[in-house]
Amino acid sequence: MEKRNTVIKFFAPVMDASINALMNAVDQKMKQGISRFTILLSSPGGSVFHGLSAYNYLKGIPAEITTHNFGSVDSIGVVIFCAGSRRLSVPQARFLLHGVSVAFRHNEGLEEKQLEERLKGLRMDIENIAKVIAANTNKKTEEIISAMLERTALNPEQALSWGLVHEIIGDLYPAGSEVISIQFQQQPGQP
Repeated sequence: MEKRNTVIKFFAPVMDASINALMNAVDQKMKQGISRFTILLSSPGGSVFHGLSAYNYLKGIPAEITTHNFGSVDSIGVVIFCAGSRRLSVPQARFLLHGVSVAFRHNEGLEEKQLEERLKGLRMDIENIAKVIAANTNKKTEEIISAMLERTALNPEQALSWGLVHEIIGDLYPAGSEVISIQFQQQPGQP
């Protein structure tokens, strides 16, 4: 019996609403017996918390996940891209790696211990992101951290040489596939 495949087009920033919509779509389809998913991904990135959660969720479920960059996968979006056991890219795509930032509210005052806590959190986020990417490429964690700090952009051929992408292919999915769209706009002031 052939396994049915559901295509999820994730064209959104990584945030609470978009990641919940992604996980809910997967949950609903799994309840219907679907165990193969292709996640078409084009994202400017966003929340580290939500991106790491999505990665761990997609890696931990009993399903076959293919991810396909169909435009630009930036920042924490690269971590979600790594959830695919098969990772594809269109020929005209980009991957962007960069460090993690923290936003401060206007006139927010922090004591020394609070600043240290924020710095520890940033370093932990960078390390966790680098570990995920390293585990899914032929690069070491230190190399990924360095690439992040250098704000590295990769074209599909470079991503292929890193082992981030397995194949460069323009066809996104077969005719007649079920496609679920997840689209959100980031509101001003949201991470």
